[in-house]
Amino acid sequence: MRTPYPRTPHLPWSPGATADDVRATGAEWFAGREVVVTEKLDGENTTLYADGLHARSLDSAHHPSRAWVKGLHSRIGAGIPAGWRICGENLYARHSLAYEDLDSWFYGFSVWDGDHCLGWDESVHFLHGLGVPVPRVLWRGVFDERALRRLRLDTARQEGYVVRTAAGFPREDFGRCVGKWVRRGHVTTDAHWMYAPVVPNGLGPQAALWEVRSGAEPDPVALAAAVGVGAEAVGGAAVPSVVAEVAGRLDAAGRTGDARLAGVLAALLHRMPRTAVGARLAAGPVGMRAARRVADLVGLSPRLRRAFPDEERRAGLVRMAAAADLGVLHALAAAVGAGGDRVAVAEASECVEWSALYAQEEGLLGPEPLRPLRNGLRDALAGLDPDAADRCRAEALQLFAQGRISTAEEAVAATWRWRDGRFPRLVQLCGPSGSGKSTYARSLPGIDAYIALDDLRAARGNRADQRDNAGILREGLDRLDAALAAGGTVVWDATSLTGQQRGLTAAVARRRDALVTHVVPLVEEAELVRRNGAREHPVPPRVLASQLHRFSPPYPGDGQGHRIRYLGAGGDVEDAAGCAAPGPGPGNRVGPRVGRDRADADQ
Repeated sequence: MRTPYPRTPHLPWSPGATADDVRATGAEWFAGREVVVTEKLDGENTTLYADGLHARSLDSAHHPSRAWVKGLHSRIGAGIPAGWRICGENLYARHSLAYEDLDSWFYGFSVWDGDHCLGWDESVHFLHGLGVPVPRVLWRGVFDERALRRLRLDTARQEGYVVRTAAGFPREDFGRCVGKWVRRGHVTTDAHWMYAPVVPNGLGPQAALWEVRSGAEPDPVALAAAVGVGAEAVGGAAVPSVVAEVAGRLDAAGRTGDARLAGVLAALLHRMPRTAVGARLAAGPVGMRAARRVADLVGLSPRLRRAFPDEERRAGLVRMAAAADLGVLHALAAAVGAGGDRVAVAEASECVEWSALYAQEEGLLGPEPLRPLRNGLRDALAGLDPDAADRCRAEALQLFAQGRISTAEEAVAATWRWRDGRFPRLVQLCGPSGSGKSTYARSLPGIDAYIALDDLRAARGNRADQRDNAGILREGLDRLDAALAAGGTVVWDATSLTGQQRGLTAAVARRRDALVTHVVPLVEEAELVRRNGAREHPVPPRVLASQLHRFSPPYPGDGQGHRIRYLGAGGDVEDAAGCAAPGPGPGNRVGPRVGRDRADADQ
């Protein structure tokens, strides 16, 4: 059934209300409720259904400005459940404001299931899953009229803002749950936009990313520009064909939104080192969460092209599923190929096909195969100390991978021993010199012991003396063992670049039953070189180059640690894996989030 979008009442302090507008007499309906304030965009109200669309009027006729959004609907309509609808703004045609840097020509601002409007977070999750952006959030919190009145907009570039409750609501409560503020004299054109020549609004560089999310054919050149990667990094005649093949495979697998974008970007950048991919993307518009997922796809895909013992295959695939979408990973591995002679290519393809068949039979090839296990644990872990809850989640994952449990109920029963939180904590720093890991760790509260290999060398007379690294390491491990045996939280400050290096401390942590948090900074090489030159104790350039070449960060679920914190170039935690969400505490100083609203950091 087609349903027109309700008329949004003007807030009492909105200067742009006219005589025929609906105006709220007060804002008391919002009192005590969490609200989200988003930018009001100057476009045409448009509603999308699974089987069609219309502008505000149900009988809206054809107009050239509606052609693009019809094309978008042809890509995403199948993802809209029956009885649901997406309401948003068609911004293709310029109205009173000229936009030059849009992410898309369509922004969604609400999702409806029949006569119920979904909550804001649920709506954002659904829209992003289809590849539809949402308007910029200007303010969020418990309703505060004074704070909203103090909002200052650039009225030469912004039409106004919309206030809505963060929680969902029924259609009959729309007038009490949504309100708008519009600039004075909003309409400044002489003729109605529908009767004037269509002038498209301008798209920004991120539009290429949203096009991929929504199912459009990828443009490798535009994507490289959007993420700030030079053409030389993605050069090669084979790259466009690999990108196109991965996109086709992802479409066949039903992947949309961020999952499709991650696979396409991994195909685009698969020739770059994994750490370079993560650092470059983290510094760009996709943010840390997408950056490390793309990087992990790049790093893991070669494993699927090699022979793997069948008796270990399930455990390996489950652990990979904690780091990457296996459907996307197999699509990437199949498209990239093995290179070399025909025999090698055929053998690699066979390995990927066999792995995909096995993953399908084990129920691991669909999106989020581990979610039932995590959801089943959620209620059981509610109210626990965050460290204890994270430990239980991580241990349950490993037991599931080993085949020792198969249901959430068994996971609940198997993780009782860690629920009291009576175990030591190890914060292990993993990254090259100058990446900010020591600065981060030394500011953490509640640290009982700090073990830095450089400090041990300095105590022997010269922190730069590498001649007895084996002896320094033995001394450090002995101190680590004693510190963990005493309980509390211990920091291990060393580069810990490889899995082999991390394995030494992991063995000590297992012996002492410690919770292991890996701290992984993702910083671009040029920035590391700059920082190294300004350090009091710089490492030789060849040493830094060697560190970057060897750096292989841990993967979520790899068994050497329980959770990972990812640091951006600014030194803050910008993403996490292996926990429900980062929060204050040892090993977890939370910084700005990039590109997400209230991101769920659980893998």
